[in-house]
Amino acid sequence: MGHICIGDDIDYVLTDRDGGIWTSHGDEAIHGNHPASREGLARWNTDGAQTWGPLGRGRLPVLPLGGIAGATEENTAWLGWYSHEGSFLSRVDSSGGSITSYRHPLENSDGIAVRGTRMVLSHQFHNRPDVELNRAELVDNAWVITSQEQLRLPEPVTRRCIQGRDGVLRIRGGDTWVQLEA
Repeated sequence: MGHICIGDDIDYVLTDRDGGIWTSHGDEAIHGNHPASREGLARWNTDGAQTWGPLGRGRLPVLPLGGIAGATEENTAWLGWYSHEGSFLSRVDSSGGSITSYRHPLENSDGIAVRGTRMVLSHQFHNRPDVELNRAELVDNAWVITSQEQLRLPEPVTRRCIQGRDGVLRIRGGDTWVQLEA
């Protein structure tokens, strides 16, 4: 069995259709000594080589301090992250690496799923079966919350078990998985 190194203090990990591994690193890693974590956001291949990073003039509005949530939509990765200047969502085309960043419409979210101009965002409550769900639409180059609802699972939401892929948000609470369409 082989091993790869994709940094430390990883806030979330997700994969895309091409087998790429997307990571978001926390502030201790970004400001720490591990070179794989310094950019805060990255894409890796299955050999552990970094194939994308956000650094470079004008690629992100500000430098990231840590990750919030991530999702994939076909060949696109959506990376939620925060900084000293607020929270952002960045849309990254995995084939060309182009980035479009938007202000995050919420302060707290731990899951996102995107389909076109629609998004569903989740916020779990630690050790509770309750999840706040927000729906948003992309209007005039900004994500706007259009509705909010509460979801109650039979058991507390399992930490870091909220995943978004191709417009579907999957949330796990104990042995129960719930799927929500964006």
